[in-house]
Amino acid sequence: MTVLSADRVVALDGVLEPGWVEVTDGWITAVGHGVPEHADLHGAVIVPGFVDLHCHGGGGASFDSADPDEGARAAAFHRERGTTTLVASLVTAAPDVLERRASVLSELAADGVVAGIHYEGPFLSPARKGAHDPALLRDPDAATVERLLRVPHVRMMTIAPELDGGLDALRRVREAGALPAVGHTDATYEVTREAVRAGARVATHLFNGMRPLHHREPGPILALLDAPDVVVELIGDGTHLHPAVVGHAARTAGTGRAALVTDSIAAAGMSDGEYELGGLGVEVREGVARLTDGGSIAGSTATAAEIFRRAVRDSGLSLEEAVRMSATTPAALLGLSDRGAVSPGLRADLLVLDDDLGVRKVLTA
Repeated sequence: MTVLSADRVVALDGVLEPGWVEVTDGWITAVGHGVPEHADLHGAVIVPGFVDLHCHGGGGASFDSADPDEGARAAAFHRERGTTTLVASLVTAAPDVLERRASVLSELAADGVVAGIHYEGPFLSPARKGAHDPALLRDPDAATVERLLRVPHVRMMTIAPELDGGLDALRRVREAGALPAVGHTDATYEVTREAVRAGARVATHLFNGMRPLHHREPGPILALLDAPDVVVELIGDGTHLHPAVVGHAARTAGTGRAALVTDSIAAAGMSDGEYELGGLGVEVREGVARLTDGGSIAGSTATAAEIFRRAVRDSGLSLEEAVRMSATTPAALLGLSDRGAVSPGLRADLLVLDDDLGVRKVLTA
C-alpha cells in the first residue's frame, strides 16, 4: 500500500484541500480529505493521468515508423511526462502502408502500450490538408474504409464528410465500433450537421484544418460545437489556438464535451531542427513545427502536461475543468471506465504535480 498526499487532490467529486490517495496493487482504494498519518510522497496537486486522443509521437520516435520498438519509445516518452493513456495517430499514407503501420500499432494496443489506433488520413479535404501529403489524399471508398477497419484496435477515423462517400464512411466507422471523427474538412454547416446525424462523435482538432467560422456560413466549427454528442479536440499548445479560444470553446461545449489533445509529433521533447511527418519535411523553430514546403503547422511539440498547465494558467480554466478535459472526458469517450479520475475502484494512473503544475511523479497501474 502507498499513500500519496497533496495540498490539493482533484478528485472525482471535487477538490480536497488538503487530501490524500491510497493505492494498493495498482488501484485506488481510498481517497480522503485532510492530512494522513503518514504519506509516502507529498506534492502540491494530485490529478489523474492524462488521456491523449491524438498523438503522432514524441522523444524522437514516431507511430508512423511501422517499428514496434519505436512506437513503444514514443508511448514511453509521453507516459514519463504524464500521459498514462494515449491513442496512436497515423498521418495520411497509401492504404497498404497505413494497414502495415496500423498492424504494428495493433500489437502495441494488445499489449496495453497504446489505447488504440487513430487514422487521421487519408480521407481528408485537399483544401484543408494541413500537414498531409495531398498526393495521397483520396475519397473514402467502401473497400478501403473496410480494409483499414479490419485491423484490430482501431479507435477512431477522421473523415471530411463532404468527400464522395464521406457520410457513408462515417456510418460504417460507427457500425464497426470505432469513433467517427470530422476533420481536415471544407464542409459547410449543413453538410457537417448531416455528418453529426450520420454518427460523427469527434471533432479532430477543432478550428485547425477546417473551413473557418463566418457569420453568413458558419461552416463545421459551429455545427460541431453545437452538437451535443460530439467531443471537440483542442490543441492548447499556444500555437494552434489562442488561449482565449481554448477557454471559450471549453465554456461553449462544456468540459464534458471538450478534450485537450497534443497532436504531438516525434519532435516533441527534442531540440529545434529538421524532422519528418508522413514523408513531408518539417522544420522546428522555437518549438513550433511547420512544413518545410509551404509553412503549414505540422502537429505540435508539446506534452499533455504542458497543455494542461497552459489551460489553467493561460486559458483561465479551473483545475477541475482542466482535469475533465485532459483525463475524464477523453477516457469516457474511449469507453475506458476504469480510469480518468481520482476515485476509489479506478486504476491508479495518477500524477503528483509541483507548485507550477509540472509533473513530479507518474504512477501507472
